[in-house]
Amino acid sequence: MSKNPIGQRTLIGFDFGTKSIGIAVGQEISGTATALSAVAAKDGIPNWDNVKKILDEWQPDLLIVGLPLNMDGTNQEVTFKAKKFAKRLHGMFGYQVEVQDERLTTTDAKARLFDHGGYRNLAKDKVDSMSAQIILESYFESLYGD
Repeated sequence: MSKNPIGQRTLIGFDFGTKSIGIAVGQEISGTATALSAVAAKDGIPNWDNVKKILDEWQPDLLIVGLPLNMDGTNQEVTFKAKKFAKRLHGMFGYQVEVQDERLTTTDAKARLFDHGGYRNLAKDKVDSMSAQIILESYFESLYGD
């Protein structure tokens, strides 16, 4: 389904959560990502129409879902839910989906947001979409090195 060559693809990143799913868009050519929004979820299931609107708007080449792991790299309960979410994205919309280790992204997101606006900048939806941005950026780093 990818229409652009590797190195020039548009990616959408997801920070999976059971109550909220952060979303960001990134460009391989620049290795940068931008937080978009967060969609509400009920037990990890979003309103798929809201997800479809974002996919239709951005026409990504690849989707990246953050994989929440324990600090030692082992799975936790939410890890399996994130994998299920990734499979549903592929099954419902036909996009190639990859997972990316997301350990420490929430901590990093909160630190970045706090640096740019203090406590008032730490709204849950902002943290989730910033986490999605960091997931994409870490994906780009894994492709191209630091």
